Amino acid sequence: MPLAPTDSEVWFLTGSQALYGEDTLAQVAAQSRQICETIADDAAAGPAVRIVWKPVLTEADAIRRMCLDAEADDRCIGLIAWMHTFSPAKMWITGLASLRKPLLHLHTQANRRLPWSTIDMDFMNLNQAAHGDREFGHIQARIGVARKTVTGHVSSPDVSHRIAAWTRAAVGRAEFARLRLARFGDNMRDVAVTEGDKVEAQFRFGTSVNTYGVNELVAAVDAVDDSTVLELTEEYADRYTLAPELLPGKERHASLRYAARIEAGLREFLTDGGFAAFTTNFEDLGGLRQLPGLAVQRLMADGYGFGGEGDWKTSALLRATKAMAYGLPGGTSFMEDYTYDLAPDSGLVLGAHMLEVCPSLAATTPSCEIHPLSIGGREDPVRLVFDAAPAPGVVVGLADMGSRFRLVANRIDVVGPPEPLPLLPVARAVWRPEPDLRTSTEAWLTAGAPHHTVLTTALGREEFEDLADMLAVELAFIDADTTVRRFAQELRWNQAYHRLADAL
Repeated sequence: MPLAPTDSEVWFLTGSQALYGEDTLAQVAAQSRQICETIADDAAAGPAVRIVWKPVLTEADAIRRMCLDAEADDRCIGLIAWMHTFSPAKMWITGLASLRKPLLHLHTQANRRLPWSTIDMDFMNLNQAAHGDREFGHIQARIGVARKTVTGHVSSPDVSHRIAAWTRAAVGRAEFARLRLARFGDNMRDVAVTEGDKVEAQFRFGTSVNTYGVNELVAAVDAVDDSTVLELTEEYADRYTLAPELLPGKERHASLRYAARIEAGLREFLTDGGFAAFTTNFEDLGGLRQLPGLAVQRLMADGYGFGGEGDWKTSALLRATKAMAYGLPGGTSFMEDYTYDLAPDSGLVLGAHMLEVCPSLAATTPSCEIHPLSIGGREDPVRLVFDAAPAPGVVVGLADMGSRFRLVANRIDVVGPPEPLPLLPVARAVWRPEPDLRTSTEAWLTAGAPHHTVLTTALGREEFEDLADMLAVELAFIDADTTVRRFAQELRWNQAYHRLADAL
């Protein structure tokens, strides 16, 4: 299921009350529309979805009905609420109590500067967000409503970017909730971190994870017609630099054709089943003649989630992150920390996987090559080879801790390899983690975070903080300010909090 512009919506709600009279409420509505349009039309921040204005809410039953409608409407993935004037907050209790979708409390006002020389009581009565939003904030805290609070005028870049980050997190949360994921085979034998509670994942996130026999995929691959294979091989030649031996008429062209057959069959299987994410396992390839490499890379580039060795958690996280990052510059990929440069003046991570790194990270046109693979016991697989483009980014992993899920993220800088890598025939990324390699890795290991991750250069910290809040999961973030001792303390505090919260 390739990514495309979403038809999802965030509803913009405005609170007031009837006692102000029709003339004042007409001004409230007009200014509320303007605020909503400013958010929706901010090209620089780029909200991920449509921001839809709703009529001003002035009484409890309308508020309750609006929240119930939001819950029932699949297009609505979240709400932004602003109290333009004073909206007595007891009116909001029933509505907020029924709300499970993400909520952003926007604390703003129509005017940016006060007209000091002309302010009168009419102006004061109309512009009471400083008053009304405090009432609204109280009732949200009083009844325990999860929300994000953003303060400032909507014309300010920091405000619009924080709102946009929240909308992208809401897209990720919605993607988790509707995701169907296909596992071809089980996870790699004796590996702990790729295991997990799929029932709990569906309860917490909404994600449906089911296993399919690899030979069901093989049947789809074998059924691909030759014309489709030819079209794909021609597309490969147009988009990538083909190794000479893969060209038509050359000795390895048949391997390229089989790689195209895998892609077409896998894509059809996923499309027919409504799957937006999948896993493979080199220990369970059935009748496949190659480990899927090129096919996986190209499907990731289209927005599919993927996890190697049966890692369904990383596959789901990748799909959600791809959805969050849609339309932004930068790339997003399945990744694995492979090896380190521990030299005192370096502190770099070399990340890769057997074959499966998404070309959305590529610095230049990928090279389509074929090389032996020492595991899997199959024919030499075709893959794209490239270096990731330098950029700031984040690596994030999702782990099942038994009693809860934990997200762990690390801010990084992707850099070019210090030297060429002529003998490493896989796609790869090199990065410098914050605050440094030693602190980063000690914190990561202390958290029990996975070795499979999602690497993105399109998103930053705030999107993942918002996503974790929406999913009600722990997020442990490693950045320039991290120390191992304080990080370990935060993990203990988090553990105590989540155990207490689950008990309640």
